[in-house]
Amino acid sequence: MSRTTDKKWPIPESLHEIENYMKQRVGLGVSFDLGVRKLKILKKDVHFYFVNGLIDTSFVIEITEQLVEINNHEKLSSDLLKLVENRIIHQAVEHIKTLDELVDLVLSGLIVVVVEGAAVALSVDVRSYPGRTPQEPDTEKVVRGSRDGFVENIILNTALTRRRIRDERLRFEMLKVGERSKTDVALGYLEDVADPDLVNILRKEINAIEVDGIPMADKTIEEFILKQGFNPYPLVRYTERADIAATHILEGHVVIYVDTSPSVIISPTTYFHHVQHAEEFRESPVMGTFLRWMRFLGVLTSIFLLPFWLLLVLEPSLLPKALSFIGPNEKTNIPIVVQIFLADFGIEFLRIAAIHTPTPLSTAMGLIAAVLIGQIAVDVGLFVPEVILYVAISGIGTFTTPSYELSVANKIGRLILLLFVAFFKTPGFVIGTTLLFIHLVTTKTLNTPYFWPFLPFEPKGFLQIIFRRAVPGAIFRPSIVHPRNRFRQPPKAENK
Repeated sequence: MSRTTDKKWPIPESLHEIENYMKQRVGLGVSFDLGVRKLKILKKDVHFYFVNGLIDTSFVIEITEQLVEINNHEKLSSDLLKLVENRIIHQAVEHIKTLDELVDLVLSGLIVVVVEGAAVALSVDVRSYPGRTPQEPDTEKVVRGSRDGFVENIILNTALTRRRIRDERLRFEMLKVGERSKTDVALGYLEDVADPDLVNILRKEINAIEVDGIPMADKTIEEFILKQGFNPYPLVRYTERADIAATHILEGHVVIYVDTSPSVIISPTTYFHHVQHAEEFRESPVMGTFLRWMRFLGVLTSIFLLPFWLLLVLEPSLLPKALSFIGPNEKTNIPIVVQIFLADFGIEFLRIAAIHTPTPLSTAMGLIAAVLIGQIAVDVGLFVPEVILYVAISGIGTFTTPSYELSVANKIGRLILLLFVAFFKTPGFVIGTTLLFIHLVTTKTLNTPYFWPFLPFEPKGFLQIIFRRAVPGAIFRPSIVHPRNRFRQPPKAENK
């Protein structure tokens, strides 16, 4: 029986037929967590279906008590469905008319009430998904600021955003993705600010997804929407902070929420969106600008420090006499470029090991790596000390990058640049840097230039990237999102 055919099947008046359908299609009686409660109300059968673990049992018990009391206070009624609907003490009760809707809603955590002789069923939203409470994300910590972050429950995530934007024009469009998983996906945007073309594109792309399920949640959605291919650079931004998501919605971005994921997708984004951090906006404009410049320096260090140092090692004539001390002072049997790659891969091994190491053991692992492996590798002559120094500084620059995805992409760019320098020296550094720049400039995400506002150059946007402006001075929304309303706040003339 195909999915398309099921959608045309109305709910039968016979509860026996509905029960047989649930047994054959959904596994009622086989799956232990799928249940049915049968009641006799005013001499008619009333059944409701549910999935244990996805419902709030206290609500179900209360609804059951109210329905059972109908026998004590009401006379026989020809319209039992309306009577049952009026007695269900819940704010979210809807009519459903097809068997496919019935199955989808039951498996989503709602209870569905069916009444003998009625060709319509009632869905009651008593979902209570298992999960953790909102807490500060580990990857986006701040010294000052809110400590609540997104969790794996899409209802809580949209509520955290709604709490920060109490605007009647805030929209959360609910879509479903996955032939089998039927995962909830929501588009969050301001109706009078967001570009309607962008909203339509995202809605169309998400509705066009045909896949069994999306257990990897938002990452799967990103791959279907953007079709990134082998481009390592992130084309959307992820965040687990509700304040960051709300800020981008107010700017005119569209945020994609996916159930079971504690992170949301911000679109569209540029390269410079990935190097901003919430900490900059929790400090004064001067301190925020200073922190931003330090992050810019860390990003540049993570990409260019090692290739540039290798170039100076391979061509010492480029160094002025005052800097002639730069470079290894001793000869080794292993070429410097090989040492750099081995040390860089070693740091990557440590990063991966830290992810998979239980927290109580991670400190011990770090001590072993830093004290034993590093020092002994230098003592036996595997590495020269300068290699360890510059690889470590480059690694620190990688860790200062706010976006994890961007830091990994920059590392790939650095390794490619190292190969260019190793083979072609000065021309290789120039050519590799130029190719990297051209790649970033020509990249687009949802028809948005990736290197805006640098190219295409926009002075106002560029100044906002370089300097963290005070909120009262940031009157206009970024033009890159094509907002329908350009003003974050009324112009000064209107305020007067």
